[in-house]
Amino acid sequence: MSSGVQRLLVIDHQDSSRENISAYLSNAGYFVIAIAATEPGAVSIDKHSPDVVLLDLKIPDVDGLALLQELSSHPSDTPIIVISADGVMNDVVEALRYGASDYLMKPVNDMEVLEHAVSKCLEQGRLLRQNKTYRKQLEEVNLGLKESLLLLEQDQQAGRHVQFKMLPDTPKEFGSYEFNHQVVPSLYLSGDFVDYFKVGDDHVTFFIADVSGHGASSAFVTVLLKNLFARKRSDFHHLSDGTILSPSKMLQVANRELLDTEIGKHATLCVGVIDLKENTLKYSVAGHLPLPILVANGKSQYLETQGMPVGLFSAAEYGEEACSLPESFVLMLFTDGILEVLPAEGVLAQEAFLLKQLSPGYSSVDEVTKALGLQKLVDAPDDIAILMISRNT
Repeated sequence: MSSGVQRLLVIDHQDSSRENISAYLSNAGYFVIAIAATEPGAVSIDKHSPDVVLLDLKIPDVDGLALLQELSSHPSDTPIIVISADGVMNDVVEALRYGASDYLMKPVNDMEVLEHAVSKCLEQGRLLRQNKTYRKQLEEVNLGLKESLLLLEQDQQAGRHVQFKMLPDTPKEFGSYEFNHQVVPSLYLSGDFVDYFKVGDDHVTFFIADVSGHGASSAFVTVLLKNLFARKRSDFHHLSDGTILSPSKMLQVANRELLDTEIGKHATLCVGVIDLKENTLKYSVAGHLPLPILVANGKSQYLETQGMPVGLFSAAEYGEEACSLPESFVLMLFTDGILEVLPAEGVLAQEAFLLKQLSPGYSSVDEVTKALGLQKLVDAPDDIAILMISRNT
C-alpha cells in the first residue's frame, strides 16, 4: 500500500483494462485519473499533474511512440510505465529508448506486479525531483562561490598592489653600495618581504623576512615588520634610540611584538647593518635559511650564524656577528622558497648547489634569476624573495 496519496494518470483505450487498473490502484490508495485518450488534448501532464503515467502504446489512430516521447520530454520528468499487448523485444527496446521507465504486458494479470512498478517509479520520480532541487541549489551555491571568489581575488590583487608599494625602490644606491630585490609570491599576497633604508648619515639597515604560511595573515605580519623597523628608525632620529643599528636587538623587539599579537605566526629573518664609512657589516639571523651568501674574489661562502625564529619563544636570544666588507663583493640573501625550486634533493645538497651557482658573482638580480632558472617558474610552491647587496670600487 502507498503511504501517501499520489496521482496516477492511466491512458488506455480499452475500457475493461482501464477500469481494472484504475480500480485496483484506487483501492491501493492512489488518486487515479483514467482516460481513453480519444479526445484532442486529453493527454496532458500539465492538465492532470500526475506523479506517474501508465500508457497503453496501442491506442487506435495514435502514434504510441510519438506520444511516449512527448510525455517523457516534459520538464517534470514524470516517470512513464508502458503497458502494451505487443511484447516483442523490439517494442520493449523502442519504448525504453523513447523514455519509458518500465514495460508491462497486457493483460496485467498480477496487479501486485503493477503496484510494484508504480511504487518503483514513484521513488524514481522522487529521486529525480530531489536531484533537480539539489542541482539547482548547487548551481546557486556555485554562483555564490564564483562571486565570492571574484571578490576575494579582487581584494587579494588590491592587497598585493599595496604590499608591493611598501617594498623599497630597486635598484637603490647608498654611497658605493647598491641594493636590489625581487619578490616572487606563490599567491597574490606574499609572506616574504625585504626592506632597506639609510639610518643617519653613515648606516644602512636591511632585512629579509619569511613569515610562516601564506596569504593575507602572513602578509599582515610583513606589514607589522615594516612598521616596526620604520618606528625604530624614527626612534633613532627623534629619541636617540640606537636599537635600529643593532640587528640582535631588532630581532628581540620583533620576537616580543609578534608574540604579543597572539596570531600564531612566526617568521625567520636576517637583519643587517652596513657602516658606510667603515665598510663593515653587522648581522643577526633568526632561523633563516639559506644563510647570507658573500661572493668576493671569486669565492662564495655562507656567513655562518644561528638563532631561533621570531614569534615562537619569549626567551629566545639572538647573537650578532660582524665582519669587514671587501672592496668589491656581492651579498645575496634569499627566503627558503628558493631551495624548493633547485634541482637538488635535501637541504645540504640544495645549499651546496646554490653556493656553486652564485660563485661567479652576478651583477644584477635578473642575472641571478636566470642563473637559477626562476624566470621559467609557472607556479612557485612557496614565496621567493631575493635581496642583493653589491659594491664595486
